[in-house]
Amino acid sequence: MTVLEYDGFAWDILAARTAATPHKDFLRFYGESLTYERLAALSSDYAARLARFGVARGEIVPTFFGNSAAAVATWFALMRLGGVWAPINTEFRGEQLINAIRLTGASLLIVDARNVDGIRAVLGQLPQVRRIIVHGSAPPASSGTVEFSRLEELPGGSPPAPVRLERANLAMIQFTSGSTGVSKAVQLSHGYLVGQARLTSQYFDLRADDVLYSPFPLYHWDAAIGTVMGALVCDATAALAERFSVSRFWDDIRAFEATMFDYMGATLAFLFDRPPSPRDREHRVRLAWGIPMPEFREAFEARFGFPLLEGYGSTEGGVSVFQSFGESYPKGSCGRAAPEYTLKLVDDDGNEVPVGEVGEILTKPHDPTMMMSGYLNMPEINAELIRDGWYCSGDLGRLDAAGNLYFSGRKKDIIRRRGENISALEIEREIECHPSVLEAAAFGTPSRFTEEEVTVAVVLRPGCTLPAAELQAYCAGRMARYMVPEHVLFLGRLPRTPTEKVAKAELKRLWAQRRGEPSHG
Repeated sequence: MTVLEYDGFAWDILAARTAATPHKDFLRFYGESLTYERLAALSSDYAARLARFGVARGEIVPTFFGNSAAAVATWFALMRLGGVWAPINTEFRGEQLINAIRLTGASLLIVDARNVDGIRAVLGQLPQVRRIIVHGSAPPASSGTVEFSRLEELPGGSPPAPVRLERANLAMIQFTSGSTGVSKAVQLSHGYLVGQARLTSQYFDLRADDVLYSPFPLYHWDAAIGTVMGALVCDATAALAERFSVSRFWDDIRAFEATMFDYMGATLAFLFDRPPSPRDREHRVRLAWGIPMPEFREAFEARFGFPLLEGYGSTEGGVSVFQSFGESYPKGSCGRAAPEYTLKLVDDDGNEVPVGEVGEILTKPHDPTMMMSGYLNMPEINAELIRDGWYCSGDLGRLDAAGNLYFSGRKKDIIRRRGENISALEIEREIECHPSVLEAAAFGTPSRFTEEEVTVAVVLRPGCTLPAAELQAYCAGRMARYMVPEHVLFLGRLPRTPTEKVAKAELKRLWAQRRGEPSHG
């Protein structure tokens, strides 16, 4: 039976794995492993406690956890009850945290003891919150209108039978990282969770004997769907670190006995920039997959001894384009559309562009549950993004005659200067070819001549120096005159979201602060 032929919801698959391979490791964390049987038992226990506490079918329940067995068990317990899991970014603070919880309309929160203080700090602005269940140490005393309880002390007993649901029923709310603005709540169905895991696992060749490692948080697609759900549908093992660490990465890979890992953002650049070591090939990794593919792909593969695969997609539209294991692709391509999707590129008027020309990427799954069910409480934005079953990504790309997709950047990451639309991604790729540059992020800043000026934030490699004028001269020899940065901002590190995306809104605010101007980001 292939991955795509297996039918059932996540809870049904967990039950099948528990029956067939009960003692096989499903999850590995630092100092802790859970077999399929143990995760099923722990999730059932949590479900029993939450059911007696009144969690109902269709209820959105935000959680505030780091990567842990309790976080995954809470997720599966909510799925068993028909609830909707809404894991909140544990880096959210203040207004960002308030807005996320307020958007869900939730009256109940489930929080790890380590994160209670962050929630308590904003409770005064969340009058709809009435109950907080704390996992771990004893919770604070109940006060005002908010009742605190400890998860482990709630009444237990026999869990209710798993709620029967449809594929289109909501399973999860995932908050966008807010790399370019305010976070949105992406609604994901049960069909999405299982379907995307099956699809990704098939094209990236995940097998039952694999240990898939992810250093990213469970509130992100890569860890929750690509890793945990991916392992589940293939009877494999998922290994989760607490966070991405350059210095600890390969030690984690060895300790978890990982055979695969996923990457995103600048993670490969950070790993490749480390000094070569005799232990670079001392691991069991047979491949890694993610977005985006770096320019130094071949050198990375030669140094560490395994292939890198790329794809294209998003939480909203699902992963729809893949580089399949064992096949070759032209340099710069992120693969070809999976047969389960239709893909087209259109101009600003919605007309398809010819082969080789850049257009907005639109994708349409044959199964509608394989993309998001829209943003929560944002009907106007949903109407703009989803048209006749097509997801309008806001991404730019081009196709060659063989159907290979080449990502060209974000429509909203376009800098408008002197009548020209400039791709920030193209500027960044050129600058990162400079031997002294580790990373670069290009963005538009206000110009007194209207439109925008090109500004670039640059992180240099350790021990390197590079005057701004020298970098600008380098750019002048490699790109169109209107693309050459007018301003260079040298930083020790680029501000990032917890999922390693460059936070360009933060860069714009930082630039405005330094210039003493109001932020337009």
